[in-house]
Amino acid sequence: MPSRPSQTLESFANPSPGRDYLVHIEVPEFTCLCPLTGQPDFATLVLDYVPHRRNLELKALKLYMWSYRDQGAFHEAVTNKILDDIVAATAPRFARLTARWYVRGGIFTSVVAEHRKRGWKAAPFIEIGRPGVEGGPMRG
Repeated sequence: MPSRPSQTLESFANPSPGRDYLVHIEVPEFTCLCPLTGQPDFATLVLDYVPHRRNLELKALKLYMWSYRDQGAFHEAVTNKILDDIVAATAPRFARLTARWYVRGGIFTSVVAEHRKRGWKAAPFIEIGRPGVEGGPMRG
């Protein structure tokens, strides 16, 4: 049976709930409609999240994103709605959704929405260079 668009986001148990780790997802072909003109709007969505007890199931996420194809939505509204739905499905420690909308009418728009679980603080980021790149660790 062929897949169909769906507004249902599914999740699965976090395989490492005792560790903070980043999940990075890019959706380069997101589309919806301008609510004023009915013309298509195109965006690349970038989701970064630190799971708590649940992770997003990717096929369900794909079908969820597809469900917006024929819906009219302002950039700010759809970005926040998607983040709200992801938070409702997974209750992550942290989530950031960046929507980079393609130019239309000479205007480029980016919308960034965030969620933080109450009391959660990110560990300090440690920058480690890549092997063979200046500043990175070398074997020898």
